[in-house]
Amino acid sequence: MCEVLIVGSGPAGAELARLLAQAGRQVLLVDALPDLRRAAFSSAALPLEAVKRFGLPDSVVGSVWRRWQLLGPAAGRREWASDSPEPLGAVLDFGALRQWLAQRACAAGARLELGWRAVACEQHPAEVRTLLRSPTGEQRWIRSQWVVDATGQQRALIGDPEPAHGPLVRGLGVEWLLQVDPGRWQPWADRLSFLLGSDWVAQGYGWVFPMQPGLLKVGVCRLIDPERPQPPLHQLLQPALKRLNLQGAAVLDRHGGLIRSTVRRRELHRQGRLLGLGDAVSTANLLGGEGIRHALASSHVLAPLLLAALQREPGALDRYPGQLRRALGWRWNLSGRLARRTWLGLRTPEADRRLEQLLLGLEATASAADLSALLFDYRFERYGLRVLPYLLGWR
Repeated sequence: MCEVLIVGSGPAGAELARLLAQAGRQVLLVDALPDLRRAAFSSAALPLEAVKRFGLPDSVVGSVWRRWQLLGPAAGRREWASDSPEPLGAVLDFGALRQWLAQRACAAGARLELGWRAVACEQHPAEVRTLLRSPTGEQRWIRSQWVVDATGQQRALIGDPEPAHGPLVRGLGVEWLLQVDPGRWQPWADRLSFLLGSDWVAQGYGWVFPMQPGLLKVGVCRLIDPERPQPPLHQLLQPALKRLNLQGAAVLDRHGGLIRSTVRRRELHRQGRLLGLGDAVSTANLLGGEGIRHALASSHVLAPLLLAALQREPGALDRYPGQLRRALGWRWNLSGRLARRTWLGLRTPEADRRLEQLLLGLEATASAADLSALLFDYRFERYGLRVLPYLLGWR
């Protein structure tokens, strides 16, 4: 029997495994993928502060960026460039990141087993028994003192939250990795580019992120609106590539992902000896579709509390939901509400005009660093929390 079974070797699960193993605990980390470099669905843009805080090496960085570029609504184009010699952030190779995090966990003493999916768990007074299944149908039971569900939006063990805890807001994204010649790569180098407006993606947005020279990530995503028919995302990606002069580029990889997150984050984080971590307890942020740094942060919140529980400190894990909410901060919570209202409402020419008004204000007053603070640190108060809802037409 191991002390902790962690299901899911994404950023949250692998980082928690490392932190627990470094403290001398017996940790088994399992993942359904046979290769952690597969299904690299995250667009993985991070601010420089997060790269430094989590000590991410150059080997997981595809490129760095110093500029913001916003295309749309319609034919609008705006750019903000940083004056600092340091980059504003990095675009990660998500597959390489997962591989590196898992290797660090193993080096600390955790055991990693790939190709095993958790399908059920049974709780007993002093242990949990978790059923794992391989792609060939082989089954095995794992006994542990604690189980952590780090399977992301799938919530394989902890399950979806009750309706009373708030609805799950869903966002769907599709991204292609393109290989292009230097002439078509250069206009996108050194910058994060976003496609905004209902003529690009109704109820969502698109992006072009640079990787190594000659490689671009191009994607579209949107919030799912059950009240309106929405075309398949690939039908939006093809015309976007034509508008961007990227049609005909070799497609090296196609991948997609689903974000399902409550906005207020009031769901249960614990069911007996079963704990939720990362996206399984809605740490993904809907405003920019990002989850990596929040998932890593959730591991650093849970690790000392779980270590205390392993040392039989009563009530240690009762502090987990509150400490995680404080770590994410009130701005994070506000950004989720802004995301739902902003993207679901972005579907008409009138909504495009409101967005244009907001962008004109940012163009006149904000620097590249200000834009990073707004989009990554959620510092909306700089622009007036009373004014922003009017600009976006919420009231």
